[in-house]
Amino acid sequence: MNQRITEIVRILNEAQTTVRIAELAEQFQVSQRTIRNDLNEISDLLRANGLSKLALQHGGQIVLPEAFERLLPTIATGDFYLYKLSKEERIKIAAAILVNSSEFVTLNAIAERLYVSRATVINDLEEIKFFVRGGNLEVMSYPNKGLRVHGLESDKRIFLMLLLSSPSSTPEQRDIVARHISVQAGNRVIIQKIINEQEHNHQSFLTDTSFASILLYLGIMVDRNLRGEFLEPQPHAENRKYNMAQDILRYIAQYCNVTVTEDDIRFLCQMLVQARYMRQSSFEKDAIKIQLVTRQFISAISEELSINLNTDYDFFENLSNHLESVFSVSAAQYAEQDVIEEVLEDNQEVVEAVQSQLPILKQYIEREMTDIEIAYIAVHVCAAIERKKNQEVAFHVVIACHAGIGTSQLLLEKLKRHFNFQIVDIVSVHEADNIMPEQADFIISTVPLHHCNIDYVMVSAQFNDQDYVRVGNKIDTLRNSRHLPSRIGEKEISAKGMIEKIRPAVYDMVPEQAPTVMKELRKIIRDYFNQSIEAEAEIFSPYLHHLLPQSNIELDVECSDWKDAVRKSAEKLLERGYIEKRYIDAMISNIEENGPYIVLSKGFAMPHEGLEQGSVRVGMYLIRLKHPVPFGAEELDPVEFVCCLSAVDHKMHLKAFFNLVNMLRDESFKEMLHSCRTSEEAAAIIEKYEYSILG
Repeated sequence: MNQRITEIVRILNEAQTTVRIAELAEQFQVSQRTIRNDLNEISDLLRANGLSKLALQHGGQIVLPEAFERLLPTIATGDFYLYKLSKEERIKIAAAILVNSSEFVTLNAIAERLYVSRATVINDLEEIKFFVRGGNLEVMSYPNKGLRVHGLESDKRIFLMLLLSSPSSTPEQRDIVARHISVQAGNRVIIQKIINEQEHNHQSFLTDTSFASILLYLGIMVDRNLRGEFLEPQPHAENRKYNMAQDILRYIAQYCNVTVTEDDIRFLCQMLVQARYMRQSSFEKDAIKIQLVTRQFISAISEELSINLNTDYDFFENLSNHLESVFSVSAAQYAEQDVIEEVLEDNQEVVEAVQSQLPILKQYIEREMTDIEIAYIAVHVCAAIERKKNQEVAFHVVIACHAGIGTSQLLLEKLKRHFNFQIVDIVSVHEADNIMPEQADFIISTVPLHHCNIDYVMVSAQFNDQDYVRVGNKIDTLRNSRHLPSRIGEKEISAKGMIEKIRPAVYDMVPEQAPTVMKELRKIIRDYFNQSIEAEAEIFSPYLHHLLPQSNIELDVECSDWKDAVRKSAEKLLERGYIEKRYIDAMISNIEENGPYIVLSKGFAMPHEGLEQGSVRVGMYLIRLKHPVPFGAEELDPVEFVCCLSAVDHKMHLKAFFNLVNMLRDESFKEMLHSCRTSEEAAAIIEKYEYSILG
């Protein structure tokens, strides 16, 4: 019996709801076939203990026999697994512990980590040393101190990488080793964004395998540098990937708060040279069109349901990401969705609204949408409505995770994107049993909790759509409960809620200084609530006023027709190297082929093209026409403002685009742009209105 099977038994025994094969496969990151094999082993163990075997029902639902709980004592004692590591696993984990440590490691410490005797570690020691020696490293013994690994820091990092990515190991073996190596000290989400941004900045797109390898290395690098374990001097590496390595590490140093050396740049440079690359993925070609259509759909849904969902950035981003798969040639595959159907049964009004507005999407899709694709759209709408209900109510939540602090932080970032929680603590699973009702409203855990004193909901560490729904259901249950937490009844306000309350007063009392004042207030309030001010978002998702400063605005431009307007809106971006010449022709062809969908609002157009048509850097350039011209958009004509967009991926421009669309809903914004006399005045208007809509 391996550790995964032991954990499955625990999950089945502690589950408060039905457990399905697909859920287990996702949680353990293995195939459903692997889980079925594990269940067969559990059934064999049940029979050996005189119990009936497991049964499977439609949809992969696992049905437990009577007295299933009697199986648990046979596989576990107290809080420790009776899972026996193989000798190969012991050696790899012991090697990982030794190589990753910055201190002396005793035999007793290794034995405790492996749940084996000291004698077992002593017996394995020569093979551990031999295994480490294969990485050009040497395990040395020091009397009264313990063991320590000697060798080059670069060899240690490569050794750790190979342990975590060895193709000769199974995913389960790599996972067991990963529990003993910290590779997420620098926040995996931020590092991933930095790599992605620099791929586009340097037009060098890594294959999935190479991307994963670079991401893994950078996690190890951050952890090692934070420990004070720096690289030895590296050979000079002034080549075609040096600038890319330098840019990646410059942002990692800034946002992971870690010291990065010239030797780190040179070492990463060599890794980038040896990596494999591909062209930009084709699905991004229509990403901006999808975002425009998403805006139209959200606006229509908001009107039909009489609920303003236009200002929910998470809704916009999540739904546009989902629609990317809907717009693909073939339908995406989804796991079994009983939980989705349950949510939709309680929200028929939303389902009907989505059905009525589907023509907005279908006119751009070249195949029939599947029922499950439509269902997920409805779920995203339900989630946005739920978020709006919960806008000023911050449930106090504890996160309990079984897979280490790195995974906990990753889960935290995903939760913060979707829910307005106050995360009061992040704890290990065994600590969760000590959390009392007065400390939190409920716990979000990646495994079942044995003796939990308060409500909890179990999610996967990857936090998928089904987990999203489960957490939403838990919030509904708590809100509708007669035992509603007292602070919810008292309307405890969140950071976002407080900012929203303060904003109108600031803009009323000091309108000229309001943007600056609100910027400082947001930082103070978010610091008080221990929330990020989203500094990294200004790098990866710049605001509109960052992309449209005074130098990127031109007033009273004379244009003969819409084609001339598109060309003149793009000229400066071409001169400054943001786009190639072919990008301008592609924009015009795009409008001729797809119509004037680029007219966002009455009198305002945003020409653009797919991401493989000559865009080099993210940017915008806005012109106000001296004499408005028609674009063929009927009631939205004539167009007075043309804002050319150069996008390098489907993410970086998203916040600016989202804010612009919401600002265009305010007619006074366009009136002020129409009346302003200088580019400087126009830029100030854009900044003022953008800050006025930020919460």
